[in-house]
Formats: sequence, structure tokens, C-alpha cells
Amino acid sequence: MDVLAVLKLAYVFAAAMFILGLKNMSHPRTAVRGNFLGAGAMILAIAVTLFQLWTGDGTYLYILIGLVVGALIGMVLAVRIQMTAMPQLVALFNGFGGVASVLVACSELQNLTEASATTDVMIATATTAIIGSVTFWGSLVAFGKLQELRFFKNSLSLPGQQWINIIFTLVAMVLAVVLVQQGGNESAISIYFAIVVVTSLLGVCLVAPIGGADMPVVIALLNSYSGLAAAATGFVIDNNVLIIAGSLVGASGIILTNIMCKAMNRSLTDVLFGVMEAKLNVNVDEIYTNVRSTSADNVAMILQTAGRVVFVPGYGMAVAQAQQAVRDLANQLIANDTDVEYAIHPVAGRMPGHMNVLLAEADVPYEQLIEMDRINRTMAQADVAIVIGANDVVNPIARTDPESPIAGMPIIDVDKAQTVIVIKRSLSPGFAGIPNPLFAAQNTLMLFGDGKKAVLDIVAAFQEA
Repeated sequence: MDVLAVLKLAYVFAAAMFILGLKNMSHPRTAVRGNFLGAGAMILAIAVTLFQLWTGDGTYLYILIGLVVGALIGMVLAVRIQMTAMPQLVALFNGFGGVASVLVACSELQNLTEASATTDVMIATATTAIIGSVTFWGSLVAFGKLQELRFFKNSLSLPGQQWINIIFTLVAMVLAVVLVQQGGNESAISIYFAIVVVTSLLGVCLVAPIGGADMPVVIALLNSYSGLAAAATGFVIDNNVLIIAGSLVGASGIILTNIMCKAMNRSLTDVLFGVMEAKLNVNVDEIYTNVRSTSADNVAMILQTAGRVVFVPGYGMAVAQAQQAVRDLANQLIANDTDVEYAIHPVAGRMPGHMNVLLAEADVPYEQLIEMDRINRTMAQADVAIVIGANDVVNPIARTDPESPIAGMPIIDVDKAQTVIVIKRSLSPGFAGIPNPLFAAQNTLMLFGDGKKAVLDIVAAFQEA
């Protein structure tokens, strides 16, 4: 067996590892194994590629320098990034994947000759430029929104926004056709850069008008875009493992986007083209007239006699880093013969699976994590529902106000529990920017304060009771 055959088999093995890794990541129990399989597949693919590129000259040193610098940056980010900033990091990763594809395709385009610039290669090159540029700049805007930077905090829509997007799209398509026709001519690079500029503007214009509440969908969609850009680049440089890995990311991202849209009762076209602003049909002060506050001691007394307690985590739990404290309280309740469950909304937090990752980090048993549809069927039988840092995903307005930005979005029906304890710093709105009548419901008690400190106070009071 010659060396080329061995290298191709190694690529096939890496592709199989990517597929198995994605399969394992479909369940929390095997997600860590899936991550290791995916990382191992990438290391193998990089090693095989480096072997193929070995020429013995000094240019190889620049590749190694890039690998070392990139690895160090990745390690620092992995160690230092806070869980609250994980959505922003994912957005940046999507963007980096897009811009890497654009740069690789540009480099390959410069090396094409009239003979090698076949129609299929040029189509793949134009596709990479379009998708990669949209992904990069769209991801940067998404990062700004998730980071709540002042300029990006609100949706930014220009007059005639839809027509602007259509014009940019048509111009990009025309330039792509011209690029394919030019083949390997010297003017091809100029046309390529023109496509990049136009689609960069398109990426900004597509994401800028989208509200913060839709960011989980946008992240999933941009993740799909980055995979599609990588797959297109695989066709440009004739790399099978890149085609396979990119296709897996692209397909899984589209599936996840569809799941997120269903979880929010939004169509993808509504997210991409429909700018929905918060419309308040009632006075906020009137909604919060009957808010009742409580103390950690009172909550502990209520929990002492509870037979079933459901925790509903949200982004506020991530901000307070309260997941370990919640787990400690849950263990106290279990020791007191209380049934404990966690209600997980698909879009709780600011990226898909955000709450699952946080609770897994705190070693919460997977069996206690219950999906929204399942938990809602029995929420009326819960003695106590403890909402910690969640807002929009438990807001009854989604069921009652058709003018609301979250109208029709499936929520966790905590208002049906016998008693609802909401742990929150204040009555400030969630990411959708609307009030929550749950806070003033007759069966709701508000425990104001930092999530972690409030839960630890409940734990202490529970132990003393």
C-alpha cells in the first residue's frame, strides 16, 4: 500500500470519527466522549494535511508558528472564558470559521491557472466568499448583541431594510457569475474581493435588525453557515475530510436552527426578516402592583413540606454562577425525601444547551433534567417551582398577548405550580425587553438578590429549620 493510499484512509478514519463524535454529542451522557472524538479527528486531519504539505523548505515553519499561536489562544480562551460569555465565544468561533474559509479560498484562487480553474472550482470559490463573509460579519454583530455593547444592544434597521438586503444579494450573485466566467484570469482576485465586500455588508445588514431574543436561533444558523463555508472550501482545495466535516456542521446547524425556531414559535423567515419590537399594551407599574417579596427563611419553611420541587434555571443563574449552590439545595431537598427536577427550556440562556452545560458542570444527574414538553404535563402537580434567573421562558405573556415579541412562544408553565419562588435581582425585563406578569401572580413570591447568595441563604435556613 503506497503512502497516498494510507493518507486517504487516514482521512476516511478522521471523517468517521467526526460522525461518531457528532452522534455521541446527541446525549449528555456521551457528550464529553463526542467532544474528544471530534477533537481527535481534527488532530488526525491536521497531522495528515501537514504531512502532505511537507516540502522541506522554510515555508513549513510559518505553518507551525500559526498552529502554535492558534493553539495557545484557544487554550487561554478555554481556561479563562466564563460560562456567561460562552455564547459570545461560540459566535466568534462561527465568525472565525467563516473568515478562515474566505482566506483559504482566496489563497487558492491566486494559485489557479486557466486549466485548473474549472467551473466547479470557481463555483465553490464564489460560494465560499459569499457564505464565509456573511458568516464572519454576521457573527461579529451577533457577538456585539450578546455582549450587550451599546451600539448593538437594540435592533438596528434602516428604512427599506428588506430591499437593501435583496440588492446586496443580487449584486453578490451577479459578481459570482462573473467570477465563474473569468476563471483563472488576473481580474478574478478583484472580483473575489468585490464579492467579499458586498457580502460583508450583507452579513451586517442581515443580523443587525434581529432582536436579542432571537439570538439563540441566529447562533445556530451562523454555525450552519460556517460549516457550509468550510464544505465549499473543501471543494476548492479538493479536501474530502473538510467537505465531510463542513457538511456535518452545516446540516446539524440547520437542524438545530429548526428546533430553536419551533421552541420560540418563530419561522426562520420571521427571525431573518421580521423585526419585532416590544409592544406594551399595559402599564408596567400596573402589572407589578401586587408583587410580594419573601425571605430565605420563609422559602426554607415552604420547602420543608414540599413533596415535589422543580427548578427552572435561566441566564441569571449563569451570571450569578449559582449552579453549584442550586445543586447543594437540591441535595438537601432529596435528603428530605423531596422529588427534585430541573425544567429545561430549549432556548433558556443565550445559546442552545446553555443550561444543560451549566448543570452538567455542577454534576447534576442527567435524569433530573426534564425537557419543557414533558415537564409542562405535570407542572400543576409541583408543590414548588423555583425560578432562578429565568424570565422570558416563563413569561405568561407569550400565551396571552398576541402583540408581544414572544407571542406564541412555548414557555415552561411555572404559573401552574402550587407555589412559585422567583429568585431575581430586580423586576428588570429579560432579553426580550418586556415585563413578566408571573412576578405579580397570586401564587408567586419574589426573593430579590444575587442568585448564588440567595440560594446559599436558603440552604443555610433549610439546615437550621
